[in-house]
Amino acid sequence: MQKAFFIDRDGVINTDKNYVYKIEDFEFIDGVMDALLYLQEKEFKLFIITNQSGIGRAYYQKEDFEKLTSWMLKEFEKNSIKIHEVKYCPHSPEANCNCRKPKTGMIDEICKAYDIDLKNSWLIGDKDSDIKCAQNAKIKNTIQVKSGQKFDETKSQATYVLNSIKDIKKIKL
Repeated sequence: MQKAFFIDRDGVINTDKNYVYKIEDFEFIDGVMDALLYLQEKEFKLFIITNQSGIGRAYYQKEDFEKLTSWMLKEFEKNSIKIHEVKYCPHSPEANCNCRKPKTGMIDEICKAYDIDLKNSWLIGDKDSDIKCAQNAKIKNTIQVKSGQKFDETKSQATYVLNSIKDIKKIKL
């Protein structure tokens, strides 16, 4: 079985600027490349799981998201980073789908396709719903970062709170 790192996108990988769907608006969080290389060296498979309700709300199209994702993956490849898969929920919160975090549909799909050891896997996100998703999927190792949405650190249910993914080396994985 393989250990994995499930990574939220907006606020963790890139600066969250309200419905980022254009390449020119995408700005990598400082240190993200080094952090992901470090996780690879620790033999984690890397997966991005992201709610993209802007599609369901018709702010942008699925094709816009796919174009940006393709560009992002090429940027990672240029830095020797392998993202095994990107899963996204295109639905609005009102759709009550199974894939929108904090529900576990995206993680469930990844676990069906890969032999993932959830006990030794991690999830990193910037929202309480990311951490709740990990708990719902039985992923006990969680990190909530302050580089995205604001939250009350004293109320976070995450195992660790970091300023950003850049600080990942400060914890024992």
